[in-house]
Amino acid sequence: MAPNRSRWPLTLALYGGYFLVLLDVTVVNVALPQIGSELHVGSTGLAWAVDAYSVPLAALLLASGAIGDLIGHRRVVLLGFIGFGAASVLCALAPTITVLVAARAIQGVGAALMLPGTLALLVDNAPDQTSRNRLVGAWAAIGGAALPAGPVIGGLLVQAAGWRAVFWLTVPVIALALLPVIRLSRSTPQQRPEKNVDWTGAALLVTALICVVTAIIQAPTLPLWAGLLAVVAVCALLAFLVVERRAAHPLLPVPRDSRRPLGLACLVAGLMNLCALGGLFLLTQIFQDLHGLNPLTAGLLTLPAMLPLPLLGAPAGRLSTRIGVWRTSALGLIVAGSGMAGIAATLTNSGTGYIQLGFFLALWGTGLGILTPAIVSAALRATPRAPGLASGASNTSRQTGGALGIALFAAIAGPANGLSFTSHSIGLFIGATVLFALTGLVCFGVARNRRPS
Repeated sequence: MAPNRSRWPLTLALYGGYFLVLLDVTVVNVALPQIGSELHVGSTGLAWAVDAYSVPLAALLLASGAIGDLIGHRRVVLLGFIGFGAASVLCALAPTITVLVAARAIQGVGAALMLPGTLALLVDNAPDQTSRNRLVGAWAAIGGAALPAGPVIGGLLVQAAGWRAVFWLTVPVIALALLPVIRLSRSTPQQRPEKNVDWTGAALLVTALICVVTAIIQAPTLPLWAGLLAVVAVCALLAFLVVERRAAHPLLPVPRDSRRPLGLACLVAGLMNLCALGGLFLLTQIFQDLHGLNPLTAGLLTLPAMLPLPLLGAPAGRLSTRIGVWRTSALGLIVAGSGMAGIAATLTNSGTGYIQLGFFLALWGTGLGILTPAIVSAALRATPRAPGLASGASNTSRQTGGALGIALFAAIAGPANGLSFTSHSIGLFIGATVLFALTGLVCFGVARNRRPS
């Protein structure tokens, strides 16, 4: 076994890769007004600038984990690092929105290859169980810190050097992270498992998600084309479910008695990110395009909503142990819904100050901070013998919900300079409030019907 200090370059490299994957989910939001102005695009193009990354990340997470199991996670992580770094350069140099969207899609593929493998390599190279638990805990904390860091880092870079600096940031980090992963090959044997990858299921899942997001984004301008894509998405999803039931090695081998609780946990996780990332997409445009704030100030204003996520992980875990994961999830949904209702009220009253808005953003973020660890724990408890399966399903649901939320909120709100943008944004926050309240009631119902374990 190598000396303990020799593992730190690899550990930092894997942490850095994971941080970048989640940072890029939110870091671009603050840059959207500048991107729209320089590349002359409206809400549809801006939605694609975000979702072109989120869609492949969500659709390929399960498949990339299985591919890593098959050929070795080191190879998959290396491929993800290289693809992510090269795509970041292309994003930074993009002369048109078409090039930017294509490069963001490659970034998303690279991110999907990186995310499961970073955790797998950390676990595989830990010397003992205590070190493994410590590494996994730090890995989760870094992921929680990436979301609040995104708008702030993005705002700082955009204001100092323009929107392209958001993508240049990635390049040196990836270059430094590559070296320890490359060196890992000399001392880490790869064990090839007996199972194969469900390529058909993976292709159907990618097709379904791409078609449904495209249908939502294009619905306002191309309704017929959007309708056809929606039909294709439904057919692909149904085919995916059929293939998964019959596949020898499905992407989601969920035991029959775990399907309902895991499905509900994943549904709640998806709805959470749908409203959270959709709302964040609108807020960064409201702050800059309507209120005239600079990118850094806009990023800092979102901090009350994002900061509670990493800070409330441990307290929410203790609360889940005390009152149960479903009651804790319901509480988080109600608190977050109250925050969204307050945000809608501040948008209705143009005279409301930023102090009141900051309070409601903090309330929204507090609810999300309570909900996130609780609903992840609910997924893990649904399949106690397969934590990797539960984690993969939960992560996929959250990323899928985020991609759908950005598409849906962008399509309904329209361009930020449109006459109905503010009223539609208010309606979306009110709708999200109602959705969270109803989902919270469902979680309370599940908690009442479950016997204590």
